[in-house]
Amino acid sequence: MAKATARQGTAPRNYPKGERRRAQIIEAAFTAFGQVGYRNASMVQLAAACDVSRAGLLHHFPTKESLLEAVLEERERQDDAHFFGSGAVNRDGLEYFASMIRLVAHNQANPLIVSLFAVLSSEATAADHPARPYFVARYERTRRQMQLAVDDLVRRDLLRPHVDASGLAADLVAFIDGLQIQWLLSPQDIDMPDHLRKLLRGLISVELT
Repeated sequence: MAKATARQGTAPRNYPKGERRRAQIIEAAFTAFGQVGYRNASMVQLAAACDVSRAGLLHHFPTKESLLEAVLEERERQDDAHFFGSGAVNRDGLEYFASMIRLVAHNQANPLIVSLFAVLSSEATAADHPARPYFVARYERTRRQMQLAVDDLVRRDLLRPHVDASGLAADLVAFIDGLQIQWLLSPQDIDMPDHLRKLLRGLISVELT
């Protein structure tokens, strides 16, 4: 599921040189992992993509696993900062789902974000994949945060009468992730934020802004 207008991993020019280089490496890895997957992207290819030597790459990221971790953390950091920056968002059900629609709209405008998540989350189902712990924890955290938002809507009597709140968070996460796959395959036929907005309109009794 899975940001701002800056490209993934890009650092401001006033960052120290080492931090700018590190951000450039993360950006190159973000693109490579989203296009060919983690297993098919070699450190040699990644070094060439960001115009550094392999030794220079290893100076910042000693292993490919550490680079993958940095890419995933940066993606989530940007999501949290720009769409869920305040912890209060997760406790306000209306604001949480309005932010979720904005995040999905942003992702639709940035297909590499969606591709990265789809490719790596699929690869991470393998027991030995280094990203598996990250995705297990991420899904648990996402379901927990979304359920907090659902529970807030229940307390405020804002869910429609036919909606069963139990397990709704897992259902919504599955809907969003499945929508992303369909959009990657047929972007001309799928409008992700519109589909999500229509689904939520059938669940929530007030209009999201």
